[in-house]
This record gives sequence, C-alpha cells and structure tokens, in this order.
Amino acid sequence: MRPWKSDMAEPVLSLKQLEVAYGSIPALHGIDLEVAQGEIVTLIGANGAGKTTTLRAISGLLKVREGDIVYRGESIKGLKTHVITQRGISHVPEGRGIFSNLTVSDNLELGAYLRKGKIPASEYERIFTLFPVLKDRMKQNAGTLSGGEQQMLAISRALMAKPDVLLLDEPSLGLAPQMVQTIFRVIREINQEGTTILLVEQNAHMALTTAHRGYVMETGRIVIADAAANLLASDRVKKAYLGG
Repeated sequence: MRPWKSDMAEPVLSLKQLEVAYGSIPALHGIDLEVAQGEIVTLIGANGAGKTTTLRAISGLLKVREGDIVYRGESIKGLKTHVITQRGISHVPEGRGIFSNLTVSDNLELGAYLRKGKIPASEYERIFTLFPVLKDRMKQNAGTLSGGEQQMLAISRALMAKPDVLLLDEPSLGLAPQMVQTIFRVIREINQEGTTILLVEQNAHMALTTAHRGYVMETGRIVIADAAANLLASDRVKKAYLGG
C-alpha cells in the first residue's frame, strides 16, 4: 500500500516497495514508508512482523532483494553500514549492542569514530544533560551498568555520530516503567532539537503518544498508515495492540 500522507514536507527517508528475505524466506513484502524531516514516525506490530528487519535493512545490515531505500533524494541501497552512518543515519539496535568490556567513555568515543578531529566538550555536555547519570559512569565498564543505563549509553553512542536520522529499535525493552518514561522523555527532547526519528517499539501506546505518525506492520506488510492520534483512536489498533 502507499504510505499515508499529510501536509508533511518532502521525505528525508523513503522505502519504496522494499523486499527483504532471510535466505529463501521472505521477511518484507514490498513495503512503502516515508519519514519527513523533524518527524517521529513509529512502526508497531506483533513480534515477527518485520519491524526490526526494516531498520536493519535501512542501516545496511541486511541485503535488499527488491525495491529501494532513498535518503535525501539518493539511493542508499547496498551501501555499507559505516557509509550510511557517515551519510547521517544512526541505528540503536534491539538489545543495545554496547561494548560491555569497554568503559562508558570508550563506547561514546567509538560512536564518534567516523568523525574527523577532536570531539568538542560541548557534545559530551549535551549527553550529560540528556542522561546525567552517565557523567558519573565514564570510567566504569559498560557491562556493569543497569539495563536502563545501558540503554542510555546506546542512545548516547549513536548521538555521538551526529545523525540527522536516528533509528531506535525497542528502546523500552526490559526496562522498569520509570526508566521507560525517562527514555521517552529524552526521545522527545532529541526530536525537538532537530533529529528525525524512526522508532520501533513494543509499547504501542507509548510509541503512538510520542510519535507524529505511525505504521502498523503485520507479517512483513504495512497494513495501516496514519497520524499517531488516529491510530490511537482506531478500534482495530486498540484491539490488537493497545489492550482493548
């Protein structure tokens, strides 16, 4: 299906009839999706719907079988992950993907490794403003952090690449409710500062109350696309994903 459109600006990121497979098993069946500059767009759906696969395809971790991925008017299909990161797309994977045997400081430095020159202190201060606890953890091994602190670090590491578009995969997974509130507050702050966000999230209610627009995925297909407020009010979405 064609993506739902409002009066949004020209999309910064577009998926066009995207198909991805794991070996001979299809995972995405020709999906269309658009994200405009400055938006938070969320993908919701059951486990196995294709949400994580979509993000992994965008960031170059999975090969695209058919269709295209267009970023700022140019195809990025087939590019290496580090090239896509250099272009301005950072990915916070499900499970966080931090380097547990390295310090918090080392993890943050690795997030900026593609950038040339010394990282200004103001960028670290930005991280510490978003996540004050990390300032006191800089010399601590990342593997000793709590789950919530590790998620803070994973997001911070991605931000050190100064992305225009941030891909977030299940940022609330396994976190206590208070920590979930903190993570989503920061997601909104990052967006208000100008970063465009494509969010995959198991907590559909939290995702839709945070996002501007949303897509509902089922078995590798987009079945609904609408403004987030409309999805929250949809009987179909309520029944399937919002507990009635």
